[in-house]
Amino acid sequence: MNPIKPLFLLSLMLLSACTIKPVKKRLDVQEGMYAITSVSVVDVENGVVIPMQTVIVMDGRIAQISESGTVNIPHGATVIDGQGLYLMPGLVDAHVHFLDAPVFGRLLIANGVVLVRDMGMPNDTILPLRDALNQGEILGPDMVATGFILDGDPALIPQISLGIKDPEEGRLVVGEQVDAGVDMIKVYSTLDQDTFLAILEEAHIHGLKVVGHVPDSIYIEDAVEAGLDSMEHYFGFEKVIAKLLGEPVKLTYSGMGSQADYLVRLGEVDPAVLQDVYQRLKDSGLTVVPTVVTFRNYPDLDVVDFGYLEGFEYLSPTVIAYWTSQMAGQDEMDEAIWQNWAEIVRGLNQAGVPLMVGTDLMVPGIIPGYAVHDEMLIWQEAGIPAGDILRSATLVPAQFMGLGDRLGSVDEGKTASMVLVSANPLEDIRNARKIEGVFLRGNYFSRQDLDT
Repeated sequence: MNPIKPLFLLSLMLLSACTIKPVKKRLDVQEGMYAITSVSVVDVENGVVIPMQTVIVMDGRIAQISESGTVNIPHGATVIDGQGLYLMPGLVDAHVHFLDAPVFGRLLIANGVVLVRDMGMPNDTILPLRDALNQGEILGPDMVATGFILDGDPALIPQISLGIKDPEEGRLVVGEQVDAGVDMIKVYSTLDQDTFLAILEEAHIHGLKVVGHVPDSIYIEDAVEAGLDSMEHYFGFEKVIAKLLGEPVKLTYSGMGSQADYLVRLGEVDPAVLQDVYQRLKDSGLTVVPTVVTFRNYPDLDVVDFGYLEGFEYLSPTVIAYWTSQMAGQDEMDEAIWQNWAEIVRGLNQAGVPLMVGTDLMVPGIIPGYAVHDEMLIWQEAGIPAGDILRSATLVPAQFMGLGDRLGSVDEGKTASMVLVSANPLEDIRNARKIEGVFLRGNYFSRQDLDT
């Protein structure tokens, strides 16, 4: 397998597609008052369903949850018959690159995604977009954002990254990112070890989490011991497998995923030894965002035809052109890589490592919203219980992003960003696709609205 070239090389034309103009007033409709009656509320924290509840939504928040028949429905409330329906918290995509805001926003909401974490865009593009989304000025999910990616010098993706030469510059740039108003600091693959550690320390001094790739210059164990808060993709696990097999490990960058073939050899590793690794990661406090769907959905590179992907017809020509530009010179990925990565995710979950559902939205083959459901299904097929998956797509990322007080669960006082589905998602995660309605900050979109 040839090294995988960076998947996020973005043209200036694409970046401009995400730039927004100032909006003088909110475009969302007047926040309404709703009563969802006789609905089964999905308690994601405890993994249970509470039947026959009435949920009152007022002023964009969940005002009351009580047993049906015991609630006085406020005068003027729109009543939604929840008989046979399940009310669950809105979903989260914890790894996106939010390039095409008008299309991405609608597709995500239509698929029940109410919160995203943007993991790499220029500050002057993504931070105003984040604010506009969070203030309801344009239609789309809530967002937290890292702004620029911090990488070694030269940066792999200069359009969305800053190349950092040494620890001193790393500390300086972290301060600049803090001043710019980013929510987290993202690190990348070519940082040298000393600079990476300096960035970690400086970010934590400012109270910001550090997220992203484990740089090729350091082992996962050392990165998490130093305080890396969340790790994206499988990058770094190939070194774990190599070490466990007693083979030499490169601690220099040699291409994105250049050692990924070690994932094919997962079956050669003693499961008990591997479980010890998972336990150490759990004890470290690391959170992992696997993005298995990124590798599962990566298209057949000999035939650039994305029409088989659900939701493809809704993408803009700009996105399709970007995808096509990324196909040149790529080899098809060994299927065992993503299958074994899914097996690693199952092991991490069994060890209690916090997981977050993310898709790496903007990578070829990733359809906004649809890919969140694809990722969840991959986890279920790997043997992870549906309740654990749903928690990793709702409460875990909301809490990690510092938004657990208002998102991630259906509880009184929280923001009314919720999804009505026609079957129990705790029994089968595929039921989370069966969407009958979506609440976004108290605004209700019926099935007809979503189809429109």
